[in-house]
Amino acid sequence: QVQLAESGGGSVQAGGSLRLSCAASGFTFGRLYCLGWFRQALGKEREGLAAKSTFGGTTYADSVKGRFTISQDNNRNTLYLQMNSLKPEDTATYYCAAYRSASYSCPVVVEAYNYWGQGTQVTVSS
Repeated sequence: QVQLAESGGGSVQAGGSLRLSCAASGFTFGRLYCLGWFRQALGKEREGLAAKSTFGGTTYADSVKGRFTISQDNNRNTLYLQMNSLKPEDTATYYCAAYRSASYSCPVVVEAYNYWGQGTQVTVSS
């Protein structure tokens, strides 16, 4: 059974950094999966931020390109999201997600993913 567990959220001032982690179980990064990071602010729809294939290849939403970096640690079976230059508008609940893929190209689209974590809150103050 695939399970995803996010951690690393918290409160930070604008301009600061956070690194989110997503520990995956029920599958290994040695298999072809798409992994993604998403967020949902209060009263808004869930939006895609970044995605990557377990075998390489990354995609970023324009809103975070240059500020956020998605990466993985195969030994720990963990996905990361390094977030720099944070802004108050980055305040949201952040989710990691996954699906079994047949392609090395992974979309940053909510509907493509069928496994989701519980989320971790990130609050950025001005």
